[in-house]
Amino acid sequence: MAGKLMDKLTNGVLSHDVGIDLGTANILVYVKGRGIVLREPSVAVVKKDTDEIVKLGHAALKMIGRTPDTLEVVRPLREGVIDKYKVTLQMVDHLIRRACGSTLIKPRVMVCIPTGATEVEECAVIDAATGAGARQLYLVEEPVAAAIGAGLDISKPSGQMVVDIGGGTTDIAVISLDEVVVSESIKIAGDKFDQAIMRYTRTRYDILIGETTAEQIKCRIGTVYEHDKELIGEYNGRNVKTGLPDKVRLSSREMLEALIEPITAVIDAICSVIAHTPPELVGDIMENGIVMTGGGSMLRGLDMLISKITGIPARVADKPMECVAIGTGKRLENLEYYQDGAINLSREREKRK
Repeated sequence: MAGKLMDKLTNGVLSHDVGIDLGTANILVYVKGRGIVLREPSVAVVKKDTDEIVKLGHAALKMIGRTPDTLEVVRPLREGVIDKYKVTLQMVDHLIRRACGSTLIKPRVMVCIPTGATEVEECAVIDAATGAGARQLYLVEEPVAAAIGAGLDISKPSGQMVVDIGGGTTDIAVISLDEVVVSESIKIAGDKFDQAIMRYTRTRYDILIGETTAEQIKCRIGTVYEHDKELIGEYNGRNVKTGLPDKVRLSSREMLEALIEPITAVIDAICSVIAHTPPELVGDIMENGIVMTGGGSMLRGLDMLISKITGIPARVADKPMECVAIGTGKRLENLEYYQDGAINLSREREKRK
């Protein structure tokens, strides 16, 4: 009787199963039975002397470039991994509490990590999540969660290829029978796209722009494939020579030049994964196509460029920024099939070799 009551407590209304897409740019939290309940930028304003969080998420984003000397705006996750452990722990703890409210039993938590995460990086995620109150922790590789969230059936003996372009990493994987067959993770994604635009405006026009402005440019006029309609925008910055405020006028055609270096790296990684994929699965991919997820996949013309270079149809999934979180949520429905506690993916990958 006591055992049945405990099962009801831990799996019922007094406990929650929580999925976290711990992204470099955004953190999404999925609660079983409720869907995505939180979407917050992975940004925090902290006290410089203690690293105590003052603001986080959208509120912190508004304070970039506007904080006094005693405060600092930080991104606790860099290139897909934890850069500032203490701040990440506070952020995850806060978001879990917001998502779950007051519960008698600590939640079971599933967290997404890049395919190339090392054991040290995995341990940092495990420590942060358990330190934030997870009763049991499960890890899932981002492209696996992305494929599930995009609606792909990865349980069949048929190759599915996913390219997940986030803020800090691009994860590319060929999946069959619920397993990653070939994968590659590179630390080139949305943030590097922004930095490329910042370098371009400085080199070409002697205008310094910030990360927020670079992201606006990327979203509004960024493109990597020739198209008929040219987009033009004017943006504020600071003149390198005079040190005074100035404006820069940019076109979408200039973005082809500005973004060529990081986009070339992403496509090279995609081609490398295809080159290492068994021929039978390549045939499946030719038929099924390449599915793109993550915010970076929304860069104008990227799907067409990938299709042209690889010869394989590429498409952007519905709700690409939510695919990883949605896939994590679907994984939560089947936690009984996983071992209790944290799954060490780096050791699992070693077994595949």
